[in-house]
Amino acid sequence: MQRTPRTDDATNQRLWRLVGPVVVGGALAALWALWSIASRPTELAGLAALTLVLVGRSFVTVEVRIRSVSDVITPTTAVITLAAVFLPAPEMILGTACGTFLSHMVRRATDPMKVGFNVGKDTIGATAAIAAATAVGTQPILLNPTFTIFDAIPGLFAAFAAYMFVDEIVAHGLFSIITHKPFRQLLLTHFDVRLVTRLGLLGVALATVAAYRVSEWLVLVLPPLAVAIHLAFANKTRTRAGNEAWQRLAEATDEFNSVDQTAVLYAAVRRATDIFSTDQAEVEIDPPGGRPRLVRSNGTEILYDGPPGDAPAAEGYLIPVPLESYRGDADLGELRLRFRGSEAVRFTEREQYTLRTFTAALCTAIRNAATFAETQRLADSHARAAAQDPLTRLANRRRLQQYGNQILAGQAGVVGVLLIDLNHFKEVNDTLGHAEGDRVLQAVADRLTAATRPDDLVARFGGDEFAILLAGLSAPAIAELRANAILDALAPPIELDDMRISVEATCGVTTGTGGSVGELLRRADIALYQAKQDGQRVVVYAQARDTADVGSLTLGGDLVRALAEHEFMVHFQPIVDLASGRVIAAEALTRWQHPDRGPLSPDRFLGAIERSGQLAAFADAVLDQALSAATDWADAGFQIPVAVNVSPRSLLDPSFPDAVARRLSARGVPSSALVIELTESVTLSKLEVVDEVLAALRDQGIRLALDDFGTGFSSLATLARVPVDELKIDRSFVAAMNASAPGAVVRSTIDLGRSLDLLVVAEGVEREDQRQQLWELGCPAGQGHLFARAMPADRLLAHLNRGEGHLADPLHDTGAVIRMSRSRRARKPNLGPESQGRERST
Repeated sequence: MQRTPRTDDATNQRLWRLVGPVVVGGALAALWALWSIASRPTELAGLAALTLVLVGRSFVTVEVRIRSVSDVITPTTAVITLAAVFLPAPEMILGTACGTFLSHMVRRATDPMKVGFNVGKDTIGATAAIAAATAVGTQPILLNPTFTIFDAIPGLFAAFAAYMFVDEIVAHGLFSIITHKPFRQLLLTHFDVRLVTRLGLLGVALATVAAYRVSEWLVLVLPPLAVAIHLAFANKTRTRAGNEAWQRLAEATDEFNSVDQTAVLYAAVRRATDIFSTDQAEVEIDPPGGRPRLVRSNGTEILYDGPPGDAPAAEGYLIPVPLESYRGDADLGELRLRFRGSEAVRFTEREQYTLRTFTAALCTAIRNAATFAETQRLADSHARAAAQDPLTRLANRRRLQQYGNQILAGQAGVVGVLLIDLNHFKEVNDTLGHAEGDRVLQAVADRLTAATRPDDLVARFGGDEFAILLAGLSAPAIAELRANAILDALAPPIELDDMRISVEATCGVTTGTGGSVGELLRRADIALYQAKQDGQRVVVYAQARDTADVGSLTLGGDLVRALAEHEFMVHFQPIVDLASGRVIAAEALTRWQHPDRGPLSPDRFLGAIERSGQLAAFADAVLDQALSAATDWADAGFQIPVAVNVSPRSLLDPSFPDAVARRLSARGVPSSALVIELTESVTLSKLEVVDEVLAALRDQGIRLALDDFGTGFSSLATLARVPVDELKIDRSFVAAMNASAPGAVVRSTIDLGRSLDLLVVAEGVEREDQRQQLWELGCPAGQGHLFARAMPADRLLAHLNRGEGHLADPLHDTGAVIRMSRSRRARKPNLGPESQGRERST
């Protein structure tokens, strides 16, 4: 095998320490051979033949690049091994020198160092081979016509081992100097393939000797075999190199999965030097909205990281590659591969394809890192905004919980929590309007802040509810004194233009020295409830007095475990097209499978969840189960939206829409497949935060339904303000539909829904006559025990499969003419052609 080095001035000094002795040694051996031939008569036919064979090998070469070094592989081993047993030493050594030199001339090599090194290496290798063959007593075959194959075998093996040793040591020593890689690592790379190939060529040499013993003409058959073995080795080397390159590329793309831009760039420049065998690699990026950056590495360390204009100059042959994504856009930056020296480096087709794949993956990784950084920045900004009440600029519940947990974890002493609710504040909004009501809330916030100490924290929980965390109390009794003083600060009338508004408040107080703020808030909420019931101004929480809610307190302590162990199970009650019996949606109903108390309905535990601080986790768990069921139904061919009831407190959380969007994305469910059911109690509050949350949900494409319509105090006002898509008639009106007042509510709700193009769903449909009557009134959909009770998602899917999407027989055959009441209108929300065809009046 013959190797051609490419170097530059930076490595010449080290190279000459190896190249110099090799060139001198080869020259001395060639001069000795020339003197020996000149001093005695000799037959030059063998010398000429060897020279021609070595020149001919130039046409059977395979080039493998290692950084800026070209490794030219030739079938020299077989030629040198055979020459060592056929020719006398002078002819063999001089023929090797002449043949190697002439082969370089055929390839038009112009670098004296390259030519001198390769001629010297092969000449030294030939000298070692002939010396080894002579040492084991082998006589040149051309001078020994009576030789036998057994006479040549020791010489063949000795010459083979000697030449291989010199070739491997000298060549890989040179590569170690140029590539700055350990000599042992280079020597062992592909050593198994090289050894097998050399042994194959040794076999060719043995066969050549045996063939020559039979007939000189048989030797002509063996060169093609040597060439085939050589090409097989070259192909094996290329295949292995390609597999290793793809493996290194896969490892690099794994490292690109990082969302840290620095980690991606460092991995890119380090991996590029290894994958593409370069001396240096650098990446320069100029991302939109970011600062230009250049990172450079030599494969082992980062040489530079900073602005491109400040980077030190680098020399060598450069291959610039634009950072193009798989779509072909190239506005991000450039990857540069640098090689020592000034000679051009050519990439193979495989290397070019690998390079394109590498840059496309790098481009995507850089964009992902930039996107993550921007997302993180926005998340931090939203987190700061989410920790503040937008109206009063006070802290919100989230900020109070964070601060309180820090205080409880790091401070000795008593911590107090006051929960304050303004009395009759709704009358202010109803009488003066929400704008003036907001001014009252801002004035209350200012007074509460002025009445507290620097280490305390005042928060607004929404509506007219405030909370104050008192830090560093010397005794629990101080909390009640502070509460009375703070309420006294609210007593003076508030000036609103020409009016003076008196504000009264009720306060629940609790204290603690450990635990969580969520638990303290829960206790303060119970104390506030007791204060309102008893008509007192301030009530301190006492568990002994909380006899009516001991079970709820116990449930509150079980919530964390219940969420962790998935004890909350969601069942689904189908919503049915009354005309066709086809399922058009399903309502998610949550049950708590309590290990000690058995199944619990929401009215048993929802209050405890809202007081515990676990509401967000509970809502997320319910939503996840509901969307998972919708996914399973869709996979089975039933595109059924799922309706989820939302706690009023969830709509007071500005981060709730983002949480819903994340859960939809995680499950891969379109937003149109989710219906959020609201109660009139929260929509009537007319809070700005509720309006913003509802608007954000609608902007995502989520449908809104107004549950228990007609049971509130201002249903029409709610419809005018909240853009809902569905109305649900409360079951109490459906059950008493034949009475005058409930029947009027049902009819007016159906007519109202039809005029506003809203879907109307009747709850509590228990009998077939109720279904018929509702349909005749124009109600398009209903749910109730007539069709199905609430059931697990898989059982509902089984019913759907069995009825092909229907849970009841249609009211009338297709095409039947039904005489309807004149008061009933034909127009209704679109539920599909099946129901429309059956509900048209004739």
